[in-house]
Amino acid sequence: MSLTKQDVKKAADLARIEITDQEAEDALDPLKKVFTLIEEMQQLNTENVEPMAHAQDISTRLRDDVVTEVDQRELLQASAPAIENGLFLVPKVIDQ
Repeated sequence: MSLTKQDVKKAADLARIEITDQEAEDALDPLKKVFTLIEEMQQLNTENVEPMAHAQDISTRLRDDVVTEVDQRELLQASAPAIENGLFLVPKVIDQ
């Protein structure tokens, strides 16, 4: 793929990024390398490669789902101006 400075400027414009001609020129070579690598990777045969959820073959350690804190609802709601059935009551702010 041949990438030009105008392509870089167009991509920057689409992304709403202000870029100077010099910045576009500076970005051109690294972007060309990225696209070259992508083209090389697209040539690889992945027919028998099983999809992976993670780059490394690891599993996440899971912990037991247990309650670690005591119920403090009444203590935390003690300073609230209005409560009903364990819920904070707040003034209506949007009229329909």
